This record gives sequence, structure tokens and C-alpha cells, in this order.
Amino acid sequence: MKTYGFGIIGCGMIADFHSAAIAELEHGKLVAVSSRNPDNAKRLTERYHVDGYSDYKEMFKRDDLDIVCICTPSGAHLDAAVAAAEAGKHVIVEKPLEVTLERCDKIIQACDGAGVRLCAIFNSRFTESIQLVKKTIESGRFGMLTLGDAYIKWYRSQEYYDSGGWRGTWDLDGGGALMNQSIHAIDLLQYFMGPVKAVQAFTDTMAHERIEVEDVAVAILRFENGALGVIEGTTAAYPGMFKKTEISGTKGTVILEEENIAKWEFDSELPEDAEIREKFASKTTSGGGASDPRAISYDNHRRQMENLIDGIENRASHLVDGREGRKAVEIILAIYQSSREGRIVELPL
Repeated sequence: MKTYGFGIIGCGMIADFHSAAIAELEHGKLVAVSSRNPDNAKRLTERYHVDGYSDYKEMFKRDDLDIVCICTPSGAHLDAAVAAAEAGKHVIVEKPLEVTLERCDKIIQACDGAGVRLCAIFNSRFTESIQLVKKTIESGRFGMLTLGDAYIKWYRSQEYYDSGGWRGTWDLDGGGALMNQSIHAIDLLQYFMGPVKAVQAFTDTMAHERIEVEDVAVAILRFENGALGVIEGTTAAYPGMFKKTEISGTKGTVILEEENIAKWEFDSELPEDAEIREKFASKTTSGGGASDPRAISYDNHRRQMENLIDGIENRASHLVDGREGRKAVEIILAIYQSSREGRIVELPL
């Protein structure tokens, strides 16, 4: 099996997690990075002894570069992703895929047209507890799904938003507490419950200054399968708590707090249920990003990269392609539209 050469575009905070994940890949190696900020690039070139570029198109000329990670601000993913695809490189895009559906679709079309893989980072899907819940839903053990809820009560200081000119802007952040912080939980919710049919929502900016976007949001959902749900997302809930996902059906309920399973109860107890409750009671080993965006693990980034490499090698699908990555963006944009227009918004947009 070949070793895949990785490059990173954008060397801000999230690039640290991508580079650390790549360093632990059995069949991957970081070969180059690109940034318009020389100091940011230097941090990674010196740490990993790789080449740095101010122009990513020059980086694309490397024969040893196979996969490119897009780690620029959210609203700047499009150009770099399309250029990477056109250069024949597989593309990994940090969440969100982009900040409008039109821009998401342009990335998807570029990768399809170039015959390269597109992977959207939703690394929360790769935890053992998430996969266990997904398989249990698919087994029918929940009975009829009735409620699916996501609660993301996080905290970000004013200094966090002031630390980067792009933070809290529509153009480059694409939104606030939902598009930046809550999007992982929203992806998991639709991954478990299936497509969203309609939303009605309120959003507001309550606790932060000098930002254009929401720091508090509440939405009511109707899923295509008939179930209802709620999304609560904020960056104004001190001190910040683990994200919580609750799935209920006519025959059971599971509550996830980050990677932990806080409740696992079904109408018919199976022999393995006690072991599941014990095993997953304290799986989370980081802060989950609840109050510190750096307090996350890069293990799931690594697992997602391994999943992509496995798909390339075996000519099989990988778990989160561009179309999967687009889904959470569409739900969030529908929530914004509902809040803005004061009405129920139906999907697809």
C-alpha cells in the first residue's frame, strides 16, 4: 500500500489538528504546507520538517502530493478546494464544507469533474459510541423514532471573536454558534434521524460585541420520517458544557454527552446493555471544545483520514463525502432563513 503525501492550505489553529493526525497515519505523510501568513507556515514547517509555500498553486506541482487539506476560514474554502481538484489532488475540507449551498455545490462539481475524492470533516462520526448508536438505530431497536435533539451549550469569550478578523462574519465564518460550533452535533442529528423536512427557528446575538452573526439559536425540526426535534446552539452559556444528543423512539432512548453514553435504555434489555453502559460512561478524554476550541482530540481526524485512504485504495465509498458534508450546511441555512423571515422553512432549499 502506498504512502499518501498530504499538504495543508491555511496554517491557523485547525491545521495543528490536521498535521498531528497526519503524523500518526500508517499510510500518510505531511509533505508541504501553504499559508499567506509566514509565521503560521513556519510553525508547521519547523515542527514537521516540510516545505512551505505562500502560493498553494506552486505546492500543487509536487509529484509527491496526493491529498490536500483545506484549513482556511470557512468562507474561503471554495477557491483552494477547486484549484486542488483541478490539479488532480484528493481534497479534504474542514467543516463547514462552505458557507452557501452554491459554493458547496461548486466544490462537489469540481471534484466530480476531476475524478478526485472529496472528504468533508465531520470527525465526530468516527467515535465508537456514535457508530454504536447508528448501528442500533439501523437495527430497529428504537422502534419508531419520535424525537431527536441536539444541545450545544458552549462558551466563547469576546477575546475569541476579536482574535481573528474573520470570526463572527457572514462572509468568512458563514454564521455563528450554529455554523461554526454546533455544526458537528447538527450533522450527527441528521446522521441518526435522517433528512430534515422543515424547520422553525429563532436566532439572536445576545452576549458578544462586534460580531454579525448569532451567538444563541433555537430551532424546532420535523424530520422526513415524521419525528420531531430541537436544536439549541450557543456560545454564550458559561462555562460551556459537553454537547448532548438525545435520540428517542417508541422502544428506547439514548443520550450522548460528547462521546459518553449517559443513558442507554430499551424496553427489552439485552445481555450486552450493562457492559455498554459501563464501557461508555466515561469515554470522553478532552474538553470537547465546550469552552476552549483547542480542547479537542485529533484522533477522529486521523480516523477520518484513514477512512478516506481506505476508500481510495479499495475503490470504495468513504463515510463523509461532499454530499454528506453539504447536509448540515443546508439545515443551518434553513434555520437562518426561518429566523430571518419569521416562518417555517421547508427543505430542500
